[in-house]
Amino acid sequence: MHVRRVISDLHVKITGEALAVHSLRQYVTSWLATKEHETKASTMTFYRNSSAGLLGFLGERADKDIAEVSRQDLLDFRAAEAKTLAAKTVNHKLKFWRMVFKSARRDAVIADDPAEFVKTVQDRESGARARRPFTIDELKAVLGVADDEWKSMIQFGLYSGQRLGDIARLTWANLDMQAGELRLVTEKTGKRIIHPLAGPLKEHVGSLTVSDDPDGPIHPRAFDVVKRQGRSGSLSMQFVNLLAQAGLRKKQAHRKTHGSGRGVGSSTGGLSFHALRHTAVTMLKAAGIDVATVMELTGHDSKEMSEHYTHVGRESLKQAAESFPTLIVKKPEGKE
Repeated sequence: MHVRRVISDLHVKITGEALAVHSLRQYVTSWLATKEHETKASTMTFYRNSSAGLLGFLGERADKDIAEVSRQDLLDFRAAEAKTLAAKTVNHKLKFWRMVFKSARRDAVIADDPAEFVKTVQDRESGARARRPFTIDELKAVLGVADDEWKSMIQFGLYSGQRLGDIARLTWANLDMQAGELRLVTEKTGKRIIHPLAGPLKEHVGSLTVSDDPDGPIHPRAFDVVKRQGRSGSLSMQFVNLLAQAGLRKKQAHRKTHGSGRGVGSSTGGLSFHALRHTAVTMLKAAGIDVATVMELTGHDSKEMSEHYTHVGRESLKQAAESFPTLIVKKPEGKE
């Protein structure tokens, strides 16, 4: 603040005009507008939600000079968020605010960056939340309590190794049944995936009622959620509830997650929808599939893996997909 006052005084003496003052709210609004045309919709949703957190925490102070926001303000905000949110979620928000204040400093709106030395929150329960693959019996238990749409999404998750959000966004255009392939561009990494359909998944898709509209969603309810919210957080919570119904986690009072869905694995014994991805990898490796093919089939991006291979042949991917075991599940009603 002292530096700011000195600069302001010098500006008045040199130009005869007072230095323009930006409130935190004004700067964030301007910053978001700049990012609007260069950032994905899902990321913009995260930015807006994250900005609302600190602005709400500061209240009227958010409409005062941005230079008045101190490191202590951010530490207090971090402590308040950590009381209700998982460490990973809090740290994502801190990363957002580091971006904003770094930008404000670069734009000469502030002289000192209050977020620069605010450390991330340590996850004291990381060991309890370590992800692990499902066992076959656990998968059957979840499928036993799931409705038809969730049964379908679970099978897509298991047999393709893709993330929940990507599966929720699938339309019939993503399926090429003649070639026996699932084709998509992943939301998180932008990686283009051409995934040979595993036998069990091909059989499952054949049991579904195909829409006449190629852009129609395969899983309508889930598609509507990610379309409205821009992310799959509430779907993650729905899956956790399925785990509870299947007896794979203890039932507990609803934990506030601000709609993010993150951190919900703390009492699931490491199980979440993402664990299906780990399960796919585990099954493939158990079947003797080489690591490079496993990583390519499930869409993993890895700097280490890029040193070991440049391309995995389609035949190798097809053989890997066919190595998945079949889960005995009840087919949707009305299907023979």
